[in-house]
Amino acid sequence: DTSLAEANSFSPSMPISPSSMINQYKFEDEPELKDLFITVDDPESHITAIETFITYRVVTKTSRGEFDSCEYEVRRRYQDFLWLKSKLEEAHPTLIIPPLPEKFIMKGMVERFSDEFIETRRKALHKFLNRIADHPTLTFNEDFKVFLTAQAWELSSHKKQGPGFLSRMGQTVRAVASSVRGGVKNRPEMFTEMNDYMETFSHKINVLDKIAHRIYKEEREYLNEMKEYGPIHTLWSASEEDIADSLKGVASCIDKCCKATEKRMAGLSENLLPIIHEYVLYSEILMSVLKRRDQIQSELDSKVDALANKKADKDLFSDGIGKLEDKVECANNALKADWDRWKKNMQYDMRSAFTHVADNNLHYYEECLATWESFLASQRVEHHGEEDSEDRP
Repeated sequence: DTSLAEANSFSPSMPISPSSMINQYKFEDEPELKDLFITVDDPESHITAIETFITYRVVTKTSRGEFDSCEYEVRRRYQDFLWLKSKLEEAHPTLIIPPLPEKFIMKGMVERFSDEFIETRRKALHKFLNRIADHPTLTFNEDFKVFLTAQAWELSSHKKQGPGFLSRMGQTVRAVASSVRGGVKNRPEMFTEMNDYMETFSHKINVLDKIAHRIYKEEREYLNEMKEYGPIHTLWSASEEDIADSLKGVASCIDKCCKATEKRMAGLSENLLPIIHEYVLYSEILMSVLKRRDQIQSELDSKVDALANKKADKDLFSDGIGKLEDKVECANNALKADWDRWKKNMQYDMRSAFTHVADNNLHYYEECLATWESFLASQRVEHHGEEDSEDRP
């Protein structure tokens, strides 16, 4: 039974503090010198007669020789990011392309074009570009360079040079045919293990995603009710002179706990929910990458079978088989390297997210406990003071 035990195991020698755990973890292949820095910021609304959309400023700073300048500033809309992702998938079918945030959002979470939605998307687009920039292969993709440097009209012209509708349709038909064909006969064991791992991972991360959103929703409902609960004690204190101070104290404690709850919810929405959902999208991407690898393997297997059955010209098929063998080997090597890199990233992100949540929860409960303990201590002092005054002659 495949599990995520590797992702949840900590070294006994690591410090106990969650923040220390995060700081101790470092990639072995992390580059010492970074030469490409990308920032996505300054969202801007555009309203036309046809549509309303948001553009984001993309600022790039680099010391690479293949760039004509050391700094670029362009504006990009969501469709441009989609184009870049499709071009990367087309050029590198067996590499793991980082996910983009979905075009449509879950109902009940945030309103489309609200400040919260725009900021959430901006962060996701920023992460998308920086994951590509940090990738040892994708970072040197020509379309990525065009995306970062070309002005709007230049990018529009470059897009028109892509494959036409018939070419895209042909790719879709081949992909569907490959999926219908069934399992691959000669798939290496490691890719079968990858496939099994991803099926289990996909199930677990989707369950986590649903539970995390449910917790956030319940926390929101709890906060709304608590906000109504506090003022009631303040109103009550106006008609109860003997316990007015105590009631006001309870109202003050509830107000402080409301603020602490809001802070904890912000931590969930900023640090946990996006990470978990990003890996929900990653699981879909990885399953697609494995299918594309299997498609290349299937093409090779079918030609080998045809040659063995002498259904085609031997010389012609031998040449085609040689090329497909090279293609399969390249695809396998690319996916192996990317798989190891992806698992390191996943383990780091999951550790960071969950230890951050644990740290936030500790601070939250400590803050709320201290608030109520302080209130109780003040009540005991007042109570003893009243008793002493009654005992005096």
